[in-house]
Amino acid sequence: MIIQRLLSHDLPRSRWLAAALMATVLLLALAPLLFPGAKSMGVAAKMLVFILLVVSYDLLLGYTGIVSFAHTMFFGIGAYGVAIASTRMGEGWLAVATGSTLALLASLLLSLLIGLFSLRVKAIFFAMITLAVAAAFQTLASQLSDFTGGEDGLSFRNPLWLSPSFRLFDAPVLGVHIDGRLLAYYLLFGVVALAFLLLLRIVNSPFGRVLQAIRENDFRAEAIGYRTVVYRTLSNVLAALFATLAGVLLALWLRYTGPDTTLSFEIMLDILLIVVIGGMGTMYGAVLGSVLFVLAQNYLQDLLALGAGAFVGVPVLGAVVSPDRWLLWLGVLFVLSVYHFPTGIVGRLRTLAAAQPDEADKADKADKAGR
Repeated sequence: MIIQRLLSHDLPRSRWLAAALMATVLLLALAPLLFPGAKSMGVAAKMLVFILLVVSYDLLLGYTGIVSFAHTMFFGIGAYGVAIASTRMGEGWLAVATGSTLALLASLLLSLLIGLFSLRVKAIFFAMITLAVAAAFQTLASQLSDFTGGEDGLSFRNPLWLSPSFRLFDAPVLGVHIDGRLLAYYLLFGVVALAFLLLLRIVNSPFGRVLQAIRENDFRAEAIGYRTVVYRTLSNVLAALFATLAGVLLALWLRYTGPDTTLSFEIMLDILLIVVIGGMGTMYGAVLGSVLFVLAQNYLQDLLALGAGAFVGVPVLGAVVSPDRWLLWLGVLFVLSVYHFPTGIVGRLRTLAAAQPDEADKADKADKAGR
């Protein structure tokens, strides 16, 4: 009962999906204890950031049916807000709070303006408008070097408790040092978990039901009395605020921000891929899709390096299995996932779970008929 309320009565509805989600949560919660290496903790932290970023975008695309290419802009606003405040005001929680608050206010105003002036047009034109705005913002971030650091970006120092040199205890606890890096990771974990549960509550509220109605048929939703422009604008604002929060978390983890880390169009493409792989319109799909994509992005090259040793001297296979071809294999995996999971991983697992009772009923009827 408590779990149902915590998940806003939006249960996985599949044993395999529930098991995968439980395993993912446990691995992310225990990642610093199980995999204390710098790379593994960095990969786990990137998973957490992408979970929040992709979930916020799924609110737009999966639940409201809005295609936007400006999501990384709000992601960058959050990261730059913390970085600029920390470099100008110095390290400390006051700088983090000030930068985060100003970034959220900027995203609120900008997303509201984009929503009010652009969401009245057709979907493809809105997508083009957001693409133009995102490109303009990336250009400004690169050219205003005195303010944003330009192409080099901004490096800054975190508050003392989140600094890698900080240690809460001199002796390790359960074999792990409680340092600033560990505290920063669990700050990310806690914020992402709370934000995910809040978004899950939003999409399962009456407001979320209206968004899904607009996605299915906006003319019908307008006809029964809902002002679709208002709901779309609110959805755009909420998605932007959560994306800004993800940018804040990424900046705190990296202690750096730049155009390539937050504003790159490649990140926007990654978000779209993850939404499709996990399943549009399913918050759980964003979790599984983010974890699988980040794992493949960081460890596929290492796996290919292990496999390349078995094909040394083989003319064609040796070149194909080369670690330098990891992007090719990532694309192949994406094509296969779309082919075998057209509704995403979550959609496929839920379809299989829904089909199992029907098969059981058929077997029971056949058994009764045989008797």
